[in-house]
Amino acid sequence: MKPTLLRLSTLIIVLFIVFSFKGKNTNSTSFKFLLTDPPTTKKLVLEKPNVTIGFIKLTDMAPLAIAKHLGFFEAEGLNVKLEVQANWRDILDKVLDQQIDGAQMLAGQPIAAAVGCGRQGALVTTFSMDLNGNAITVSKDVWSKIVDSIPQEYGKPVHPIPASALMPALNLYKKLNKPFVIGVVSAYSNHNYQLRYWLAAAGINPGFYSNNNIQGSKGTTGGDVLLNITAPPQMPETLLAGTINAYCVGEPWNQQAVDQGIGVPIVTSREIWKNHPEKVFVMTKEFVEKYPNTTIAITKALIKAGKWLDDPVNRKEATRILSKSAYVDGEKRVIDNSMLGTFEFEKGDVRSIPDFNVFFRYNATYPYYSDGIWFLTQMKRWGQIAEPKTNEWYHTKIKEVYKPEIWNTAAKLLLEEGFLTKAEIPVTDGYKPATTEFIDNMLYDGKKPVEYIKGFKIGIKD
Repeated sequence: MKPTLLRLSTLIIVLFIVFSFKGKNTNSTSFKFLLTDPPTTKKLVLEKPNVTIGFIKLTDMAPLAIAKHLGFFEAEGLNVKLEVQANWRDILDKVLDQQIDGAQMLAGQPIAAAVGCGRQGALVTTFSMDLNGNAITVSKDVWSKIVDSIPQEYGKPVHPIPASALMPALNLYKKLNKPFVIGVVSAYSNHNYQLRYWLAAAGINPGFYSNNNIQGSKGTTGGDVLLNITAPPQMPETLLAGTINAYCVGEPWNQQAVDQGIGVPIVTSREIWKNHPEKVFVMTKEFVEKYPNTTIAITKALIKAGKWLDDPVNRKEATRILSKSAYVDGEKRVIDNSMLGTFEFEKGDVRSIPDFNVFFRYNATYPYYSDGIWFLTQMKRWGQIAEPKTNEWYHTKIKEVYKPEIWNTAAKLLLEEGFLTKAEIPVTDGYKPATTEFIDNMLYDGKKPVEYIKGFKIGIKD
């Protein structure tokens, strides 16, 4: 009789626990870990457990903050120190000079270093940090000059707003013999290439790089606008001062302009290229070869952080963590604007954009060759790469930098440990299918970069 009562009591307790959780998101990663035996990390023998990683105060550094704050690094046996850096050039120099062991970087930086644009060096990326996340913001003065020419629907501007909407302002500045200045964060940043793509799609020439200014901030030979390199946190104050008229940057600096009432974001990067890669995690080739287990452990922790971030249940906690002074050091309500699935354009014009920040879905963390090759095509298109190149050159060069084989090793270990499912590991040759999901609907096939470059109306083709 007693065993029967014991089993009945146990069943009642289990049912109580299950129904206590009823109504919660049972598909969330965190909830599944509560109901089942939690996955167990199998620590590798680390050659270098103490690691220093650099970052810039942007919301897309989130995988680093989460891996640190929630103990994903620690679970792998890593003692990670996160160090904020002043700008992207400092990050590149410090990784190459081995002052720091790895860093969040602009996707174009390790590629540019491999092909001789700017400072050269052998860098490796094993992990793509996120998709989307940028926007183009204009000053309130510029907005006042263009808003009347933008089609409206239900009293709000129709999106995506093409670059042709800038023409009233560009024509006025030209008449006044004043340059129309747009801020970007680096000559090798996604922001630079996205901005140029958006402008050129509307017939506005952003200008070309030449041997004289290939490393400089201009790149505007023959251009209709002037590009100026500005560090992300300085974008709003520079816009307010009138030094620049617009900028392309990641969050929270577009939403900061809205919050301060000094600017209006007019197009998101996702509208320019849907689900584009953004930042990458980078180490030197020497580091990866000297410390292979440490490299895999870092990659494992970051993959786990990316998956945690893309569980909607965790996003509010993520923005609380990011707002800390050790990470983005921004107002939580401003970070919430983009991280919680919405985005505010003109003050009060809040729209649902659930994929504004993607950290894991759509295989976001996988370093696809085709993503890297797109950056190479834009470097060639705008004159940063001067000599003619063959398709084979693009494929060979990107494989020096992007290392999906290391990602796969880390992911397979996470699969064995129970942190990933088989469906979350892409079956791929490293190239995404061809896509037309750009603002101009142009076809991009990462396996045919030369043909892709030749299809543009504005750009260097050979």
